[in-house]
Order: sequence, then C-alpha cells, then structure tokens
Amino acid sequence: MSISSNAPNLLLSLSQSLADTVERVEGAVVSVNVGRRFSPSGIHWRNGIIVTSDESLHNSEEVTVTLNGGKTVPVKLLGRDASTDVAVFQIDSPDIPVANIGDAATLKVGHLVLGMALSREGNIKAVMGNISVCSGAWKSMSGGNIDQFICPDITLYPGFAGGPLVDANGDVVGMNTSGRRATALTIPSKTVNRVVDQLVVKGRIARGYLGVGMQPVRLPQNLQTALNITGDGGVIVVNIENNAPAEQAGILLGDILITFNDARVKDTNDVLAYLNQSQYVNQTISVQLVRGGELVNLTVTIGERPF
Repeated sequence: MSISSNAPNLLLSLSQSLADTVERVEGAVVSVNVGRRFSPSGIHWRNGIIVTSDESLHNSEEVTVTLNGGKTVPVKLLGRDASTDVAVFQIDSPDIPVANIGDAATLKVGHLVLGMALSREGNIKAVMGNISVCSGAWKSMSGGNIDQFICPDITLYPGFAGGPLVDANGDVVGMNTSGRRATALTIPSKTVNRVVDQLVVKGRIARGYLGVGMQPVRLPQNLQTALNITGDGGVIVVNIENNAPAEQAGILLGDILITFNDARVKDTNDVLAYLNQSQYVNQTISVQLVRGGELVNLTVTIGERPF
C-alpha cells in the first residue's frame, strides 16, 4: 500500500493553519481570576466587555483578569445570568484585541473547532475537536433560553470553561461551558449577544411576570369534548397578587389557563417557559382560559418580574 507524497504536506498545512488560527484569536482570550486553584477563561467579546462562565465564578466578589502575556488588570462586574451561564465584566481602556464574533448557525456536525483558554500566568492553551452534536434551541435547567444545542467533542481541561469556541475561519462562535459529566457545551454567540445587550444596560435579564400562583390540572374528557380542547392539561390559578398584570387583565381565582399567546399550555413549566423570554416583557398577549365550563379570551400586558 503506497502513501501519497502529498499526505505530509496536507498534514503540515493543517497543522500550520491551526496554529495561525490560535494566533489570531489568542489576544482576545483572558484568564478570569476568582481566587481559586483553577480560574475560568474569558473572552474580550466587545470593546471593553469581557464575558465568561457564570457558574465558574461561584461567589467570588473581587475579580481581576490576566491578559495574554501575564499582565493583570481590574474589571467591574456588569451582570450575571445563571440561566444562560453568562457573566459580563467591564474592562477599562483595553489594549487587547476584540474577538471576531461569528455565527454559530453556520456550524455543522463534523466541523473542526478549537477550544481556547488562558492560564493564570498568561499562557495560551488550545484543544482541537469537532462538532459532535448541533441542533435547535433548548432550555437550560435554570430556565435559560439557548438558541442552539452545540456539543463540541473537546476536553474541557481546568481553566477552559468560559473560553471561546473557534471555528475554522478563526471566528469565535460561542463560549464553552461544562455540561453533565464534564462534557463540553457551547453557549452560541447569538445567545451571548442577547444576554450581553441586557446585562450591559440593566445589569439583569428581564423576565416576564403575571403575578399568579399556578398548579397543573387535568381537564375532564367531557369538558374537552364540549369545548373542543386538544389535550387534557391546563394550569389552574390558585393565587393572584394585588394589582398584578393578571388581576388587571381580569383573570380570576379558579380560572384554568389553556393557551398563552395562542400556544397550548399544559402545565406550569409551559407558562414559565414563555415568561422567561424577555421579548414578552411589557407586551400585550392573548390568553385563553376555562371559566365555569366556558371558554374565555382575555388580553394581558406582561409585566417585568420584580427582583
């Protein structure tokens, strides 16, 4: 069996290309110092804005970042969102490159990617792998809306959480974080951008607010048939806060909510999933409910959950 004389050249070309990609990105990678043995990495996402893994910060109060080369500088916390695992810091007068942010929607299963990190001493680190899973939007266990499920086949060694996932173009397409059993997950750039926009302005993520206590309930078959309702699940209102959006809309105790913005809801998680989407805050939406054996249609203006 003969081996093509081009094989060594192809391997050398790939090797050099990977090294060149690391060099293009490394200046935008930082180490986030949180007073622990293994500090997460971070990304200079926008001019003066550092993003990192919220989970990796734990309850650290004083945070600094180490830049590529070893210089350590202070940063200011702008906000944290545990539901998407994104924390945002401000760095004054940054003299480091800003990452070139790409679109994670271009990723396909099998694409080569790099995970990158920076040590506390300011030395760059990188691991190579490929995209093993790439699918649609999903919801984290904390209720965060993530635009894509991205699982790169890379090893997240200590310090790699919070660092960038880099595609073959040298673009940062997301922030790496740890999934179950230390598997790597990537928060896509679209999600990070959305969270950064809100944390920079408000310092928090806006969540929808109805002001009701709810419990799941099953609808009797005869009621489903009489009202032409698909599915036996609903959410019964067991408590209403004074002057809350629900009260202002005319929702009453004992009402059974079955649609929210024209989408069927079967349990409380369905309602909370909608309220956790910031685009509904201050928006007027339609709800349909069962009251006294009859269908009732109402409109409600979603408030912002108090903090």
